[in-house]
Amino acid sequence: MSNDAPVKKKRKFELDPRLAAYKGVWVFIEHERGQVHPVSWELLGEGRKLADMLGVELAGVVLAAPGDDGQRFCHDAFAYGADLCYLMESPVLKDYRNDPYTRGMTELVNTYQPEVLLLGATTQGRDLAGSVATTLLTGLTADCTSLTIDLENRSLAATRPTFGGSLLCTIVTLNYRPQMATVRPRVMAMPERQEGRGALINARIVEHPLAMAEESIITKVLDYIPDDSRDKPQLPFADIIVSGGKGLAKQENFQLVWDLARVLGAEVGASRPVVQAGWAELDRQVGQSGKTVRPKLYIAAGISGAIQHRVGMEGADCIIAINNDPNAPIFDFAHYGIVGDALQILPALTEAFRQKLATTRRAG
Repeated sequence: MSNDAPVKKKRKFELDPRLAAYKGVWVFIEHERGQVHPVSWELLGEGRKLADMLGVELAGVVLAAPGDDGQRFCHDAFAYGADLCYLMESPVLKDYRNDPYTRGMTELVNTYQPEVLLLGATTQGRDLAGSVATTLLTGLTADCTSLTIDLENRSLAATRPTFGGSLLCTIVTLNYRPQMATVRPRVMAMPERQEGRGALINARIVEHPLAMAEESIITKVLDYIPDDSRDKPQLPFADIIVSGGKGLAKQENFQLVWDLARVLGAEVGASRPVVQAGWAELDRQVGQSGKTVRPKLYIAAGISGAIQHRVGMEGADCIIAINNDPNAPIFDFAHYGIVGDALQILPALTEAFRQKLATTRRAG
C-alpha cells in the first residue's frame, strides 16, 4: 500500500457568464493639490504587467474638479504605461470626500466594467477602496506585496502577509468583478517614464460626467491645512537607510545606528520591537505595520529578519545584514551578510566611511 499523500486536485472553475464582459486593468490615479501620489505610477508599472498577461488595456482613472489638471494627469499616466484614461470632472470632486469619489468610481466601474482595479494603500486609497468594494459587492485584498494573474481562470492572485505577518497568503476573487487590491507605496518598482508615449500609441481620454449636486453631500470642506512633514522621517523616499533592531541590546546602543546614518547621509529605520521599546519613533518603523521602503542601500543591524520586517524592505536594491546569529532569517535574503557583533561592526563602518568620504572630498 502506498504511503504517498493523495494529490489535491485544483477545483474546476467557470466564470459566471454575466461577468465575462468585464475586461481591462484599472489604476486609480490619486492626487492632491496638483500632485499625483507616486504610488499611482508604481501601480501603473505593475498594472502594465497584469494587462499584458490578460491581453487587455491598462487604464488610469482620474477624478478631479474642472481646472484641477485632470488632463495633465491623464497624459502623465500614458507616460507611465496606460493605454487610455477615464476622466471624471465635477466641482464636487475638488477635494477628496468619500461620498462623491465612491459614487464616481462605482459609476465608472458599472459603465465600463474593468476586471481588475488597483489603488494605493494610502489614507485616501484605503478609505476609497473599502467603500467602493462594499458598494459593488466585490472582494478586496488589502496591503498586497505581490500581484499576478492565474491565466487558467483570469483571476487576480494577490499576495499579502497574514496571521500577524507570520505567513504570506495568496487571495483570489473568483466569481466577482472587479477584482480589487490595494498596494502600499514603494512596494512595487517605479516604472520608467516614457515622454510622448501617449501620442505614439494614440492613447485616448474617455470623459464621463458625474451628476451629483453639492447639496446632496453631507461632508463639507471648510479649510485645507497641509501636513508639514519637513521635519518628519522620509523613509519611503530615502536612497540609504540604516536600521537597528533589538539585537543592539539596549537603547543607548541605538546611537550607533544614528552615527552611521549621519556619515552616510541616510535615514534611520527601526524594527517593530525597537519602536515598541521606545528606542525610536513610530514614523521610523519599517515592516508590515510600519513603512515600506525601496532604498538603493539598506543596512540592517541587529535585526533577525522576520517576515513582518522583510515585507517592508526586501525591495531594496542592496541589503547588508549585520547579526551575530549565523542562522538569522535575514541572511536568507540579504545581498551581503556580516556575522558578528553589531556593537563592534557599526563603529568600524562609521569610521571607515568617514575616512573614505574625507579622502574623496580632498581629492575633489
